Order: sequence, then C-alpha cells, then structure tokens
Amino acid sequence: MKIDLKFLESRSKTQEARHKTQEARLKTQEARLKKQDKEGSFFSNAKKSWFLILTSNIFQGSFILLISCFSLVSCSSDDDDTIAPKPRSYFRLSFPEKKYVTYDSVCPFTFEMPVYSHIDRDKNFGAEPCWLNLNFPTFNGTLHLSYKAVNGNIKEYLEDTYTLASKHQIKASGIEEQLISRDSNKVYGLIYEIKGNAASSIQFFLTDSTRHFIRGALYFNAVPNTDSIAPVLEYIKKDIYQMIATFKWKNEESGNFPKAVHKK
Repeated sequence: MKIDLKFLESRSKTQEARHKTQEARLKTQEARLKKQDKEGSFFSNAKKSWFLILTSNIFQGSFILLISCFSLVSCSSDDDDTIAPKPRSYFRLSFPEKKYVTYDSVCPFTFEMPVYSHIDRDKNFGAEPCWLNLNFPTFNGTLHLSYKAVNGNIKEYLEDTYTLASKHQIKASGIEEQLISRDSNKVYGLIYEIKGNAASSIQFFLTDSTRHFIRGALYFNAVPNTDSIAPVLEYIKKDIYQMIATFKWKNEESGNFPKAVHKK
C-alpha cells in the first residue's frame, strides 16, 4: 500500500499547529491564573491590613478607655484620701455695746446689770422671794440667782455650792476657781469657770459670812457646745464679772427685806 507522504506531512503540520494553539492557550490561562493569584493576594493582603488597622484602633480605644477609667478611679481615690471635711460653721453674732444699770429692789443686795438683759422672779415651785433670773434673750441664756439668809449654817451652803458645781465634771474638761475678796463691802466668794461641753459654764457664790449668801449659775437654753457658745460665753462672762465687782449688801436698817428661808 502506497503511503501518501504529503498527506502525512500536512496532517503532522496540522497537529503541530494544534499543539501550538493549545500551548498558547495554556500560557494564556497560566498568565491569567498568575494574574488572578496576584490580584487575590493583593486583596487578601489589603483585607489583612484593614483588619489589623481596625483591630489596632479598637485595641487602642479600649486601652485608652481602660486607662481613663483607671485614672478617674485613681483621682477619685486620691481626692477621697486628701479632702478633709470642712469644719462646722456658725452664724456670726452682733454684740451690743456694753452699758449697765443698777439693779435695786426689795432684796438685800444691789449690783450692776447690762441694759440688754432683764430680771424676773423665779416662779418655779419652792422658789423663795429673792430667787431671780437674769435673762439674756438675745443670747438665749439665763443667770439663775438664789439668795439665802445665813444663820450659822454657812458651811452647809458652801458644801452645797461645791457639790452642784462638781456635778458638771462629767462633761467638763476642767474647772478653774477664782477667789473673790472685797473687804470694803464684805463680799467674799468663789467663781467656778467650767471648761468643756458642760451644761453650766460659770457658777459662783457670794457671802458676807454672817448674814447673807447668794449663788449664781449660768445656763444656755441649747445643747452644750463649746465651739458654738464660746463667743457668747466670753461676752456674757464680762457682764457676770461686772455684776460681782459691783455687788453690795444692803444694811438691814435701810429697808424691809423679804423673809428668806433659813436652812436647818
């Protein structure tokens, strides 16, 4: 059988052309795949970058928020440790000018009292004729005065006065005593200045040691508080010392005095 060489040659060339075409297609596909891989890598890397940026911002924001909260707590804690409570404040008082008038009644004594005070008789049950209240209405305080006639019982009156003053030692931080001795007017006695939150800050007694005895005690109609009453106490204390300095006994011949009760 005779073989046609031209046909084989033509067929070979055709196959060769097909191979070249396939090879070209393969190269084109390979190039396309490489391009896709390259683009896919770019987008993948971009996504990773955006993710990292986003997570970094979130982390930074959370970290800043955490630091801020910690700072606020720390500042608050520092403030709590360093800020001290403010001391209690009180109203500023206006004190009147010191002026005095002489108190002179049917009782066997006289003294000077401030014009911004007034006296009334003690109306409590068992009160005697010359038991008086020297009131300071502006300052809500009262000086209670109790007069007794002496009849050989001066020692008992002195013991009673000491006992009444000593009762305030529970609340007092101390008691200072000041001796009174005015021979010209036969006025002798003792002043008790009671320190601290005691109900009565000043007490005293005066006597001529033979016929007359009077006891005084200052009280404020308020809960005892040294800080709040200190300015008022200092102001009224001057009036009490003025009263004691001007205190005089009357002569029995000068008038008829109320009958005082003698202690037995």
